[in-house]
Amino acid sequence: MKKRFIYNDLLKYLDHKNALIITGMRQVGKTTLMKQLFDQVDGPKLWYDFENPLDLLHFENINYDAIYEVLRNEAGAGNVRMYVFIDEIQNFPEITKIIKYLIDKYNVKFVVTGSSNYYLKNLFPESLSGRKFLFVLQPLSFSEYLFFNDKIEATEQNKILKLKSSYSLLEYKKYEADYQIYLEYGGFPEVVTTKDSSTKKLILKNIFASFFEKDIKVLSDIKDIRELRDLILMLVPRTGNILDVTKLSNELEINRVKVYGYLELLQGVFFIKLIPKYSKSIDRTVAGGRKVYFADTGLLNIIGKVNDGQLFENAAANQLSFYGELFYYNKRSISEIDFILNKEIAFEVKLKSSVSDLKKLEKNSTELGLEQYHLISKNFSETERTVFPMFI
Repeated sequence: MKKRFIYNDLLKYLDHKNALIITGMRQVGKTTLMKQLFDQVDGPKLWYDFENPLDLLHFENINYDAIYEVLRNEAGAGNVRMYVFIDEIQNFPEITKIIKYLIDKYNVKFVVTGSSNYYLKNLFPESLSGRKFLFVLQPLSFSEYLFFNDKIEATEQNKILKLKSSYSLLEYKKYEADYQIYLEYGGFPEVVTTKDSSTKKLILKNIFASFFEKDIKVLSDIKDIRELRDLILMLVPRTGNILDVTKLSNELEINRVKVYGYLELLQGVFFIKLIPKYSKSIDRTVAGGRKVYFADTGLLNIIGKVNDGQLFENAAANQLSFYGELFYYNKRSISEIDFILNKEIAFEVKLKSSVSDLKKLEKNSTELGLEQYHLISKNFSETERTVFPMFI
């Protein structure tokens, strides 16, 4: 079975004392990834699924030493270190206290999945600080898309962004058609490995439905799901734009505090990305409006329709986010930069880059003291400092 590029990162910490926490949207492949790690363990190991009430029984004893004895006997561990894998931990919040106790007293190794960062923020108290490594699994990057479709060989993804100075038309054409499919249907593994386009759309609709049925109903106390649905529909045409919460509040006829709460929830369950404005001062990055993007372009296309520029910019945001933190720059709508990665590299996204685009980006980057800047072009262009999304 194909392995995600993040697999090698997790594998490095499989013998470390800390618990490994894998989180992300539903159906991005968390359970499959954890099963691959499970298969890698050569020693006493156990697997539990917290969507199964019978599996929960093993952890409901208030005597944590007794829980350990049950697990040790079931695994046949003796005095050897035991590995415990748990799927969907958000269904049993008490598990965090048990994890802490069993790590500290018995050196038990935990590898767990949870479907929502929004919930996991509250699920993991400060008492687990220093005892966990948190990994976010995103939909497939385009490189992973190519790998899952046998278009490239398996390679370990380097988290350092490599940007070539120039590309040939032949290199570009090699993956142009694949990238168009990736733009339309996104990077959910089941969608990527399904050939039929109508079936791809059906899977995406089911993912959107499960988002409401499970993540929202289970992980939040929202009384009126329709308000959240309507907000999502309003966000679609605003993709890539700076959000005006007051306008959203007026159109939805709900207060601004509630809108902010919904936006944080949508970001917390990895449904959207909210990108803050760039500032050299750390404290000011949260000030002002944020730009909104959807976590997957296939999901975005199922919910509503955006223009080609918005769709491409959304895909670029998702791809760049694999390499760190994103910001945008806007100075009174006079000078703008679409993305600044890790406060170091400026990117401007264009359907087709031009020399005038490069000059403008150079000027804006220089004003901010950014020495690295590149254009990201969907269509082939020989403009200097132009990179193409299929190589990011």
